[in-house]
This record gives sequence, C-alpha cells and structure tokens, in this order.
Amino acid sequence: MKIKFVLLAAGIFCVAFNPIANAQTAKKVGMVLNNQEYLEYGSVNVMLAHDFYPEGHQGGVGIIQNGQRVATNGDLRLEPTPGQWSPTPKVGKRVINKATQEISVRMEYPNNDINRKGFNPIIYPDLNFAYNIRVLPVGNAFKIIVDLDKPLPDAWIGKVGFNIELFPGILFGKSYYADSQFGIFPLQSNSQMVKDNDGDYQTAPIASGKKLIIAPEADAQRMVIQSLNGDKLQLLDGRSKHNNGWFVVRSLIAKGATKGAIEWLVTPNAIKNWLSPPVVQVSQVGYHPNQQKIAVIELDKHDTQKQPVSLLRVSENGGLVAVLKQSATEWGNFLRYHYLRFDFSSVKNPGMYVVKYGNYQSEPFQISSTVFTNDVWQPTLEYFLPAQMCHMRVNDKYRVWHGLCHMDDARMAPIDSNHFDGYIQGHSTLTKFKPGDNVPFLNQGAWHDAGDFDIRVESQAETVHGLTLAYEEFHVDYDNTTIDQNNHIVEIQQPDGKPDVLQQIEHGLLSITGGYKAMGRFYRGIIEPTIRQYVLLGDAASLTDNVAYKTNGTNTNAILNKPAPADDRWVFTEENTGRTLQTAVALAAASRVMKGYNDTLATQCLQIATEVWNKTEDKNIGRFVPLAVELLLTTGDRKYADFLVKNKDMITQRIGNTGWMVGRTLKAVNNAGYTEAITAAVKKMYADIQLQGKKTPYGVPYEPNIWGAGWGIQNFGYRQYFLCANFPSVFSDEYMLNSINFILGCHPGSNTSSFISGVGARSMTTAYGFNRADWSYIPGGSASGTALIRPDFPELLKWPYLWQQGEYVLGGGTSDYLFLVLAADHLLNKK
Repeated sequence: MKIKFVLLAAGIFCVAFNPIANAQTAKKVGMVLNNQEYLEYGSVNVMLAHDFYPEGHQGGVGIIQNGQRVATNGDLRLEPTPGQWSPTPKVGKRVINKATQEISVRMEYPNNDINRKGFNPIIYPDLNFAYNIRVLPVGNAFKIIVDLDKPLPDAWIGKVGFNIELFPGILFGKSYYADSQFGIFPLQSNSQMVKDNDGDYQTAPIASGKKLIIAPEADAQRMVIQSLNGDKLQLLDGRSKHNNGWFVVRSLIAKGATKGAIEWLVTPNAIKNWLSPPVVQVSQVGYHPNQQKIAVIELDKHDTQKQPVSLLRVSENGGLVAVLKQSATEWGNFLRYHYLRFDFSSVKNPGMYVVKYGNYQSEPFQISSTVFTNDVWQPTLEYFLPAQMCHMRVNDKYRVWHGLCHMDDARMAPIDSNHFDGYIQGHSTLTKFKPGDNVPFLNQGAWHDAGDFDIRVESQAETVHGLTLAYEEFHVDYDNTTIDQNNHIVEIQQPDGKPDVLQQIEHGLLSITGGYKAMGRFYRGIIEPTIRQYVLLGDAASLTDNVAYKTNGTNTNAILNKPAPADDRWVFTEENTGRTLQTAVALAAASRVMKGYNDTLATQCLQIATEVWNKTEDKNIGRFVPLAVELLLTTGDRKYADFLVKNKDMITQRIGNTGWMVGRTLKAVNNAGYTEAITAAVKKMYADIQLQGKKTPYGVPYEPNIWGAGWGIQNFGYRQYFLCANFPSVFSDEYMLNSINFILGCHPGSNTSSFISGVGARSMTTAYGFNRADWSYIPGGSASGTALIRPDFPELLKWPYLWQQGEYVLGGGTSDYLFLVLAADHLLNKK
C-alpha cells in the first residue's frame, strides 16, 4: 500500500571513485569500513541506518551480497512480523568509530513525530525505551550488537525482539538449516497461525535454532547467522500476516538484558573476485532515425577490462549483422558504478538492432520513423486508464478487470479525523453536510488513484489536464474503447465512434464537477474508512455493496434503524488554496476540449474555474499563474493577460516552475516586455538544465532517492516539450528525448526494464497495481521505477509489493508519459 508524501531530500549521490583507497581496501583481509560509511568485504556490503523507510523494507541493518540486496530492516521491533502501520523506532544519527571500524545508531520508542499524528499516523503502545545498535567487522563476517539503556518491562518480555528481513524473491525453492531442522523457503506462506498471550494470531516459526544457514547450496545467497547469546533464532514467514511481508529472522530480548541484549554473528558469503556483470542500457522500444542514440554501459567500479562494443542489425534471414563497431567513450563514475557510452546516432537505416558489449547484449529494439507511433502510448490509453476507472465495470473480452464499484459513494467523513493514508478532516465539514451524510453526485466518474482505490482530487485534476493538453496539441482522435456512462460499462478494444481521450477527460470531470455541484467546493479525497478495506488486493467491486446509505428514510438501513454500512467510502474536505487552484486549472483547460463534445460539462467547467478565480484569496500570487494561463487561453479575456504582465518579475523568479506554462501565452499576451523577460529567464533555466544533465550518464537532471524517480523524469520531459515548442531558439528536444529513453530502459542498475508495463522488449511485468497479488501487471501503467538503496545502490526488484519501485499512480504518473511519447512522435516526424 502506498504512502503518499513529499519525497525526502536526496542529498548528493554522485560518488567519486578513489582508486588508491579501493586498492588499499582490496589488500586488507576481511570486512572494513569504507568512505561511504558502510562495511565492505569483496562483494558484500553492510549498511546501518542509511535508509529510513522501514515500512517499505528499507532501513536498519541491510546487506547487499554479490550484487543483490538480500536483507534489510535489522532492528528491534514490537511484533514478530510487522506490517506497514506497525510502530518503528525513531532513528538517531549514525556514528562512525574509525579506530574500531564500528558503526552505531541510537534508536528509541516511540517516535513522537508520527505517534497518532502527522500525515501517516501510527498507533504506538505505552512503551518507552531506548537502545543502541552497533555493527562491527569480525574477519569476513560482522557482528550486530544491541545495547538497551535499561531492561524491558516484564509485560514486554517475549514481545520485543531483533528482526532482520530476508528478500523472498531470491529464496523461493532454496534450502535452509536451523540446527537440526531443515527445509526449503516456500513459494507461498504455509505457516500455522497461533494465538499469542494477548489473544492475537501470530505466525509460528518455520524453524528455530542458534545457527541459521540460508541457501547453503547457492554461493550468491549463502549466509550464516548465529545468535551468540540470548534466545534462539526464529525463521518466520512475514507473508502469513501481511501479503507484502518478507521472511524474518528474529531473536527475543531476554528478561533483565541491557548491554549486549542481542549479539549476532553474520557471515554472508562473498564470491571470490566477484564483479557485477556489465549492463547494456538502451531504450527497450527504440529510436527515431533523427534522434540522438546513446547506449549506456554500466560496469563494476573494479572492472578494468574494456571490451569491444558494437551495434548489430537483426537480419531478416536470421542472425546478427555488425553495423557499427567502435570503442565506447568513458563517462566516469556515478553511484557505485563506472560508466561508458556508445553513440550510434549516425545509424538511421530502419530495422531491428541490438547493442553488444563483449558477450553482453541488449534486448532487440527498433530504429524507425514510426517508433513512437504504435504500441508505446496506446496501452496507457486503452488499458491502464480504463482499468483504473471507478464507478464502472471494465470488461476486456473474456476478462473483467473489475466489476461495478463504489456506486454507494460517498459519506461525509467524521470531523477531527486523521485517516491513516494522509487525509485529515478538520473541525468542520466546510459544507452543509454532516458527518455520515451521503453526498450526492460522487458515484460517477474518477479513476482509482493507484494500487489502492482512493480518489485524490489532485490526481484527478492532473490526469484531466494532461489529457486535455495532449488532445489539443496532437489531435488524438484514437478510438479503441467503448465507454458507456449511462450503463457504467467499459469494453476494452471495442471502438464506439468517440475519441477515447475525450471520453477519459469527461470521466474525470464528472467526479470533480459533481463534487463541486454537491458541496460548493472541491473534495480533498474519497477513500475507504478502514485498513481492512484499504489493503484489498483484487477486484474493487469486492469493497462495496453499491447501495448508498441515506439519512432521509428512503434507505432500508435507515428504515430498519440499522447502523450505517461500514463499506461506504468517506469523502474528505479541506481548506487548501493550492489544491483548489490546481483543480480549477484542469477545469479551465478541459472546457476548451469539451466544447462540442459535452457542452454542458464545458460550461460547468468554465463557470467553476472562473468562480474559483474570483473567490479564492491567497497571498502567494504565484499559485494563480497556471489558472491565469488556462483562463486566458480559454476565454481570451484581457484581464488574465494583464495579471501575467503585472507579475512577470515573480514569474521569471520562479521560471523553473512557470516557464513551461507561460511560454504558451506569449502570443495571447502580446506584450514585448513580457516576452523579453520570459525568454531571458528560460535561457538561464536551460543553462542550468544543461549543467544538471551532465551530472549523470543519462543526460537528464536526476538525483536518485528512496522512491523511484520515473514520474519526476516523465514530468521533466513533459515540460520540456512546451519549452521546445515555444522557445525553439533556446531549447532543443535533447532532454525531452533523454527522458523518454530513461523511462523506457536506459537507467541505472542491472534491471533495464521499461518502467511502462507491457511496453518494450523488456518491461515491468511484475508491478504494484490492484492485481499485484497475482504477480501481474496492467498494460500501460507507469511504475515509479529504479530506487536507491542508500547510499549508492540502484535497485529495481522483481517483486510486486514495493510501491516505491513498482507502483502505478494517476495524475502526472500516467498522463505525463502518454503526452511525452505523443510529443516525441510529433516533433521527430515534423523535422
């Protein structure tokens, strides 16, 4: 389940490679502390508290072994197999003792920053204690030592233990030994559930012993964990309690224990002279003949052997034919790898190709003037958007993506409620509706936001806005879907004579305008009230009975004085001028494309957007700029042009955010001073983009973070199109096209999948959608993509439950990609 929040600051991750330091490290025997503040022994790395995202399986003690992250979240926990909303400790500052090579971090319970408050509140028990975790090298192994400030209360003995999580995706079918017990790691959880002393069901251990040997038959994953004191190690299957759980190794804190309460010796096997294999990174879709074509080759930082690189054409008669062979150019070091680049821009002959570096070869890709014309943006429009449609039954020939759902939307949320997924209702509903009242007109339109089933107004607005601009710019009259709003039915790959983009825009608008019509304001969001509903995997129709609860006596529940059904979603309201204005922007733009298609909706959109402009007060004038842009382009009213001219200094100061929008207004504003100021500002912005683009081998501004950067890079490319189109003498299409290449496979790490499911020769076909429990995907969904295991390991796991790597979302995460590919096709074929 996703946690929606602003990503934590990335810091600087372009790591300098120090050949002298690494040569010295190589001469030492056993595990040592490196200059990145983690322990290193050959191909094994041990981190402590570099990551701080335990709910996403990143945090505490973590182990990377032979190029694979195998263990994480080594820390004291209050449950045998914690889940997403389980208590986690407050993490202190990492302390390095260079003399002893020891790393330590102070932790404490509770974390008062999130205890029953904040964006994602966590309910902590009445337990206060603090401790230190220490990690130190012992030959080619390392110790984990936990020192408590004072003994645990007696009531918590047998409950608090040290856990470390093992990544299941590489262990299925492999064996283990725990003293005299042995077995294999099962593909599915088969653990017996047993009651604990509090009457809650917990998973029984798969095995237990003082010494656990993991995957003894596999050199790449073999690891030995020994408990040197205290309780035996328990091997648990976290999936018994939570579908997204991992295998857990745990030992309990003993009564009265303080210093050395936990002491483990961990020996991960390091394959001698192991080097990460070269990775050839290209667009999994391919390239237009006229665009720059650069393959990026990722090498182990100790790999000094430079191998030949070549471009080979896939012959129609079978086999590969060499087309271009030359030395790759050195780029340098980024994260933990060394990079080369191979430029084959000179090759323009249409066909299928591969890039080969030594014995390592890319998947096949095409060079063609129609490379972005077919099978690239269409899956997003004809599969992903329909599959996410709420208040509809979505059919796909023999398959039903989901049944008719949420026709009982929505009941007004309780006041003073802080929902677990970031929705907060204040002291008032801000409307005529009382808590629990059914709000009309919300059982229509909208898309489920992501892998869960909530509806955020900003994601609805972003999707509407992006689709609107795509339709205007590229005249996308593509029709391959039937959308029947009267009967709430969608038929995929069955045309109905109407442009799919307009039908999708209409679907989003029905929800936004319906909420405004009912409440006189935009909703904040619509979401399931309970975690049990929220975590549902599968068909959204399973969540509701589709019968709205009413308080006017017409509903059976009310007549019989039965309690209101718990399945009805809550609708939240808020005072947030930024989101209000953002939503009005989408309506102002959409009114243009709805005109002539749904004139009633077009009129409503413009009326609401104008009303928001007239009524909203905010000292931050910059928030009004996007709405002024869209209202100017829609109405031609000079007052919006005057507003932009009056505030040109503020606009130029924020040109990084405003440039792509205001560039569309130069002709409509028709003011020489305004045009000159905006143009001068975007020139400076372009110079900064060029500097940022040189910091990575991928030619885009990119600072990796715990969350994959795919959506941000899509948005960067989306904005680049408007800058190219409106400032052609300043901006080239280079960075826009580099963004596409990144999304489609030319990105860091060994997994070179396209982030867009079902698009390209290799793509994210195990992703975090509502069908993730089936290890499947929704075509056209745009995953968050390669994330960072701090401080320097890019990761994109084949695992359906990591939202920070594989989740789909609405808003820019969907429409930016669709727009970006249409833009590339348009610009490249216009030349």
